[in-house]
Amino acid sequence: MSELTYTRCGDYYIPDLKLSEQPEVPIGKYGRMRQRHLKEHRPSLYSSLILSEKLYPHLLEIDRAARERMDAILPRMMEAAGVTEELKARDPMRWVGLMNTLKAQAEEIILDELIL
Repeated sequence: MSELTYTRCGDYYIPDLKLSEQPEVPIGKYGRMRQRHLKEHRPSLYSSLILSEKLYPHLLEIDRAARERMDAILPRMMEAAGVTEELKARDPMRWVGLMNTLKAQAEEIILDELIL
């Protein structure tokens, strides 16, 4: 175990703690949603993940899994709803409306499965 050093701050000694190096990969939309959920609804788990330096890898994994799940769900939902390139060419406004609806439904599934 390494020697712990302290810095004097007024009448108190504060330990000199440093986090290990974390990769500089940005956290995506779903990772940020998971972070906000943990911070607001699971503060003890959030603090534990921060202190153990596992929060960042956890958020990256959630974001990756959510994007993969979206890529798997959306094409099947499009097929079931009859959203095709033909519809896109024939009636673009209807296609956009259906796509927005399907994306919202897929995000609700992902939110329920992975984020909350």
